[in-house]
Amino acid sequence: MLELGAHMSISGGHHLAVDRALADRMGALQIFTKNQRQWKAAPIDPAAAEIFRDRWAGSGMTHLVAHDSYLINVGSPDPELWNKSREALQDELLRCDLLGVPYLVSHPGAHMTEGVDAGVARIAEAINRIHDDLPDGAAMILLETTAGQGTVVGRTFEELAAIIDKVDDKARMGVCFDTCHAFAAGYELRTPEGYAATMQAFDDIVGLDRIKAFHLNDSKNPLGSRKDRHDHIGEGEIGPDAFANIVNDPRFVGRAGILETPKDQDGDGNDSRNIAALRALLRA
Repeated sequence: MLELGAHMSISGGHHLAVDRALADRMGALQIFTKNQRQWKAAPIDPAAAEIFRDRWAGSGMTHLVAHDSYLINVGSPDPELWNKSREALQDELLRCDLLGVPYLVSHPGAHMTEGVDAGVARIAEAINRIHDDLPDGAAMILLETTAGQGTVVGRTFEELAAIIDKVDDKARMGVCFDTCHAFAAGYELRTPEGYAATMQAFDDIVGLDRIKAFHLNDSKNPLGSRKDRHDHIGEGEIGPDAFANIVNDPRFVGRAGILETPKDQDGDGNDSRNIAALRALLRA
């Protein structure tokens, strides 16, 4: 099955996210490398990065990903925001490399009424510039499937494929498949037939080998709503059958399955019950 985990806070130090994940017996972990609501962040102290790498190496967990800042928009037609976003995305990749994080999940961006084709072109241009500036960079960008709210790019598999097609170094590109986002974008996951059709379409258009991680989130809104509102596993509009389809799919054995479901007031108490809900769906 998937290696299950959740997005965990780095409050108090990056290494504490590992401890928080271990407390819920996770096999995978997602973090922010910095405060996701700020453009700038202090550089990561090399000693702190070493502590994180050592803590991760001794954790027994197998899958580690980071998520970039929600402020970044490399699809923007505004030159100042585009450059600021490109520099911020590049910095996120450098921080990943320092921490030893192999994957950086990134929302593709929004075209801001300029049209999908223009947005796709700008996103790919930014990534190509970053790859040129970081020829030895190790962290891979995982474009995240999006719900399609507003002018956000990435609602359709075709849009993700168009971005990857324009990136020169395709070996450094992957996808994070968010169940809530894909469902809100109109992709059926709940029935065996619908799930099979969705994954066949993804394979035909992008390639299942591009999926390096899943975000496992139920949806508060119905199919095709284009609204990004996460719910607990099996308690939203997607329901348990869809997650049973995913966790029992042999094609995805060993890939990361990351929860971004609502936290409780203490920050993490709901993760264990959501992971338990996913494990309960496993078939013998």
